[in-house]
Amino acid sequence: MIKKLSCILLFLTILLCGCEKKQEVFNDTLTSVRQKDLLTVGVKVDTPPFGFLDKKGNNVGFDIDLAKLIAQKILGDENKIVFVPVNTTNRIMKLSSGEVDLVVATMSITPQRKMILDFSIPYHTAGQAILVRKDSKITTLSDLRDKKVIIVYGSTVEKSLSSSVPNIQIIGYKTYPEAFAALKAGKADAMISDDTILMGFAYNDSSVKILPKRYSKEPYAVVFRKGEESEKLLETVNIELKEALNKGVIRQLKEKWKIN
Repeated sequence: MIKKLSCILLFLTILLCGCEKKQEVFNDTLTSVRQKDLLTVGVKVDTPPFGFLDKKGNNVGFDIDLAKLIAQKILGDENKIVFVPVNTTNRIMKLSSGEVDLVVATMSITPQRKMILDFSIPYHTAGQAILVRKDSKITTLSDLRDKKVIIVYGSTVEKSLSSSVPNIQIIGYKTYPEAFAALKAGKADAMISDDTILMGFAYNDSSVKILPKRYSKEPYAVVFRKGEESEKLLETVNIELKEALNKGVIRQLKEKWKIN
């Protein structure tokens, strides 16, 4: 009996030591970022004015400037940052896999996404809008019945369209430039996305127009892996966002990038 009790105690001791060792090596994301002295952020490269590449191939846009504010807050230097290109389809995968520390990429908060991701407070509210060619006779969402409409895979618009417009034919593309090129080529009657994304196309191309009505509210937020590892990073980002909102920094960035 004594020998048996000794074996049990030895097993429990080894088990507890193992658990303690695991706790010692556990690093939350904020600690990891500070240890490597670098913040890795997933951003869009095809979505002006939020995230795109300038003529020199540099990442620019509202979301880029916001990510730099976060890097400044965490590491004391906005240049201690690496931008990883993401799109609407793969941004959750790249975050979940650990390829990026967080995502700032025109991503709106939804109940479904909150089940698998953590979100900061909103930094902008967009709305779904319709982009058509300049000579189009389409004026409202109901006019899209029996029409072909372009979306980008992974966006929030696909489900709402199918349920609200009878017999609509949805054509999906992986990126916004591909989707816009298809609209220009006459492959569909309209393109639906967040107004802030469509503004980038309409601003640079007079052959298209955005219809005035908005059909949703899409609160954009910074996105994190769900769980304990992201708690400290999320708290730090929220502090920075609140300060930026209260001090008018967000408003200044919107003016800089001509975002309504």
